[in-house]
Amino acid sequence: MSARYSAVVQTARDYYNSDDADNFYFHVWGGEDIHIGLYESEDEPIARASRRTVETIASRLHGLGPRSRMIDAGAGYGGAARWLAANKGCHVACINLSETQNERNRELTRAAGLEDRITVHDGSFEEIPFRAACFDYAWSQDAFLHSGDRARVFEEIDRVLKPGGELIFTDPMQADDCPPGVLRPVLDRIHLDSLGSMAFYREQAERLGWEEVGFIELTGHLVRHYGRVREELERRRSELREIVSEAYMDRMIQGLGHWIDAGRNGYLTWGIAHFRKPR
Repeated sequence: MSARYSAVVQTARDYYNSDDADNFYFHVWGGEDIHIGLYESEDEPIARASRRTVETIASRLHGLGPRSRMIDAGAGYGGAARWLAANKGCHVACINLSETQNERNRELTRAAGLEDRITVHDGSFEEIPFRAACFDYAWSQDAFLHSGDRARVFEEIDRVLKPGGELIFTDPMQADDCPPGVLRPVLDRIHLDSLGSMAFYREQAERLGWEEVGFIELTGHLVRHYGRVREELERRRSELREIVSEAYMDRMIQGLGHWIDAGRNGYLTWGIAHFRKPR
């Protein structure tokens, strides 16, 4: 195991590098955007809802432009980075732990002709491979949960953000009033001991002296998204057998059910969190 990765990050890296996970996320979860979507209808295509999340998050960053430098922490296949580079003209550095996902990101970025504005880096957001104070914005979608040291993630983002820089992110979180033990089925499935919470992230922001710009609570979309992914997986199961193992699909269907149940029971929170570093 590489010394720069914690055990939790290494577990996530191995998982996302697997053929089963790569094929499932790319072909079922949303293609370029493997994050939770914002839905306008119950049966909306996953990819369309996932792209709407990118557009909605970007609309909160009013200073984005061609001179902006952004880091995407946990960039997946780079769909957000390509949208931001193409539509806002900004420069985006993608950092992601899965070399398999990163290679797809590079291929898609080359095909889009955006290599001059997007770079892709193998690495962990627990140890960001950039000098201090070099980014105007930090962006992350549904990735911080895979860290075993989320306080360090915030410290690293604080280090690489310029004074006045902004962090905007989504993350599947436990509710602030979540009873002890009820998330064990969710946590066991993804090999974690805990999830973050808005109370925790607010504590970290306060510790670093950051201002909270806002939080938009959108938990209902988490439940809808996991439900849509499960529906799509079940609908396409026969065709997916050529690229995704039966055992993986069985585990995924079961695991998605745990997320759906926890969300419906009020144990989870999801939304768009936005903080600003002091000048």
